[in-house]
Amino acid sequence: MSELIIYTDGASRGNPGPGGYGTILKWGTKEKELSKGYRKTTNNRMELMAVIAGLEALTKTGLKITIYSDSQYVVKAVEEGWLKKWIATDFKGGKKNRDLWTKFHELSKQHHIRFKWVKGHADNPHNNRCDVLATTAADGKHLLIDTAYEAENA
Repeated sequence: MSELIIYTDGASRGNPGPGGYGTILKWGTKEKELSKGYRKTTNNRMELMAVIAGLEALTKTGLKITIYSDSQYVVKAVEEGWLKKWIATDFKGGKKNRDLWTKFHELSKQHHIRFKWVKGHADNPHNNRCDVLATTAADGKHLLIDTAYEAENA
């Protein structure tokens, strides 16, 4: 089975503020770029949204996937079992981004996923490209509404 590689990054101009994500899906020699911008959100939400966007773009299930992210929050939540604890305790204590973590958790059940942390703004060209996609989306003119975030923080 061939492995799908997903690179992700999120950005926020202010925290909260306008934000965006960038995602690159790499399957062999093929690559696909995804990005969207939101008018009011947080950096952590965009980091997680980048992962979700990559998984939502897939048309097959049961894939072996490695996701590269420069977000310790995202990588550690999955690889160190934080997310399992949050789900088991129904996000007790006001853990943030429940809507996105729940969506990620459901999508992750369809594949064999592992996360790898990469240093941001360093020597990984795919991570650097995701950063450009994310910041360009955050700076865009036609920003979407991060509905769950804005409803919770009205």
